[in-house]
Amino acid sequence: MGDGTRRIKITVGSVSLEAELKTNKTAEAIYAVLPIETTFNTWGEEFYFKMPGVKDHRETATTQVKVGDVAFWGAGEVLAIFFGQTPMSMGPDPVPVDRVNVVGRLLGDATLLRQAMSAAKIKVEKA
Repeated sequence: MGDGTRRIKITVGSVSLEAELKTNKTAEAIYAVLPIETTFNTWGEEFYFKMPGVKDHRETATTQVKVGDVAFWGAGEVLAIFFGQTPMSMGPDPVPVDRVNVVGRLLGDATLLRQAMSAAKIKVEKA
């Protein structure tokens, strides 16, 4: 892992996936506050939850996200994990409610998270 990429592990219910973080300041800030275990909300096929204490450096501000993207929404101090369509989707891609800063990408099959939508908590830790 000498290339500077950091991996995190996301566990929701019985589903566990790793993600690779980008090498930007917001991703570093997220990595620094891990581990976190918390309740989460769903919005379509998106999990989101508060990550207090993370500053959004807004390296990107986009509504163009793909299934498997992990993004930070600074206005709400929220980390969002996209694994399918959201209520604003017009096609297969998720569409966030506001512009987000993409900070990482799930490795493996993001759609497995659909099986965990009734879970009580999400856990994010350093991999």
